Amino acid sequence: TVFKLNDDEIKVMRRLFALTGTDDDICQKLLDKYHLDYLIFTAGEKYSVVYTPAEKSFIETPVVSTVDTVGAGDAFSGAFVYSLLTGKSLRQAHEKAVAVSAYVCTQSGAWPPYKDFKS
Repeated sequence: TVFKLNDDEIKVMRRLFALTGTDDDICQKLLDKYHLDYLIFTAGEKYSVVYTPAEKSFIETPVVSTVDTVGAGDAFSGAFVYSLLTGKSLRQAHEKAVAVSAYVCTQSGAWPPYKDFKS
């Protein structure tokens, strides 16, 4: 079971569920309370952390020429899960997710312009 949230979503979670503590504390609590296999926390251009019951992977976000962040979270999630399903370690899956997400941020929008579609 994988749960992903970002630094804006954790603020909403704090209010809705009266959660206290640091972002790290809250992520650990959610991981334990809901018996998650993975909890992913992304903090935009700062860093991301992947928690499991046994380990934690922290990676700073690479500096890229950001054009648009649309789709970056979905790209992160997809790359992470795909990497796990193809036998990669937690760290390898996290690294791939960060790289794919960073690349998506260098592109304009989630879809190419309409003129690029061919019928």
